[in-house]
Amino acid sequence: MALTRTPVVAGWFTEDGPDGGFRLLGTRCSACTTVFFPREDAYCRNPHCPGGGGLAEVPLSARGRVWSYTDGRYRPPAPYVSDPDEPWEPYTLVAVELEAEAMVVLGQAAPGVGVADLAVGMEVEVEGGVLNEDEDAGTAWTTWRFRPVPAAGAAS
Repeated sequence: MALTRTPVVAGWFTEDGPDGGFRLLGTRCSACTTVFFPREDAYCRNPHCPGGGGLAEVPLSARGRVWSYTDGRYRPPAPYVSDPDEPWEPYTLVAVELEAEAMVVLGQAAPGVGVADLAVGMEVEVEGGVLNEDEDAGTAWTTWRFRPVPAAGAAS
């Protein structure tokens, strides 16, 4: 049975971005042009905003540069979803400064990407991934991840 792909948080990303690919979604204030992620739908959080503007959804940069990274070598407590009967697999977290917005977004690295594969300043791109599958509910919970961009001329 095919699982229905469902975002872990609705409205934070799309798998059908402007270029047909995966994109994080933020909001931009029309008064001060500040961009927010996670999105803000109620009011501009910029304390220096003159106000009076609306908030519009905007796709964020597909690429950015590694700002920082670390690995998680422990099983986090609830409400994190994890089967205690399965062996724990470490994961890598990446803080990425998005190209155009110059804001830092945190996310997991793509499967197979560990701390040894990353360096501060390295170019990465956002992609979709599956956080958890619930076969009983027929759902694959989707999220975002970051993958290094192959250097020009390098084999992928």
